[in-house]
Amino acid sequence: MGIERIYASLPELETDRLRLRRISMRDAEDMYAYASNDEVAQYVTWETHRSIEDSKRFIQYILAQYAKHDIAPWGIELKENGRLVGTVDFVWWKPEHQSAEIGYVLAREYWGRGIMTEAASALLKLGFGEMDLIRVQARCFEENIGSQRVMEKIGMRYEGTLRKAMKVKDRHWNLKVFSILKEEYERASDL
Repeated sequence: MGIERIYASLPELETDRLRLRRISMRDAEDMYAYASNDEVAQYVTWETHRSIEDSKRFIQYILAQYAKHDIAPWGIELKENGRLVGTVDFVWWKPEHQSAEIGYVLAREYWGRGIMTEAASALLKLGFGEMDLIRVQARCFEENIGSQRVMEKIGMRYEGTLRKAMKVKDRHWNLKVFSILKEEYERASDL
C-alpha cells in the first residue's frame, strides 16, 4: 500500500473521546493556544509559536502536504467541545520496509488524561490494520518522561538511546527509541 492511498483522502478516525481529522485554517486559534506554550514546545523540534501567524503558516504547510497526498498530521479534536488540542501523525512511513514512526503534541491542559494514548492507539490500529505495517516506532528526547509514558501505554518497548542524535534549538539531544511489532500489537489486542 502506498502513501497516496492513505493521504489522498486522509481518513477520519474516531475514538471514544476524540475525532482525528484533517486540520483546516479554522483551527488556527486552537493551535496557537497550545503551540504558544513554552512547556508544550520544550520537547518538540519546532519553536514556540510567537503569534497566530506562526500557527497559520504551519497550517498552510499542512494543507500543502494534504494537497500533495503526502504525510501530514491528523488534528486531535475533542468530541465534547470540538476544540483542536493537538496533532498526531506518522512522521515518516517506509512502505517498502513496512515501517513507520509516529509523533504527537498535545495542549498542556490535557496532559495526564489519556488523550494522547487514545490518539496514538488509533494510529497503531490504522497502521497495523490498513497500512500493512509490521513495525511502528516513536522517539522522544530523553528528558520527555510524558512522551515515554505514552509510548509504554500503547504497548511500545524501549529499544535504546541514540546519543546526541538530533540537534534542535542549539542543543544536541539524546533520543529514546521505542517500538511495537505487529505480532505484539495483535497479542495485546486479543487480551
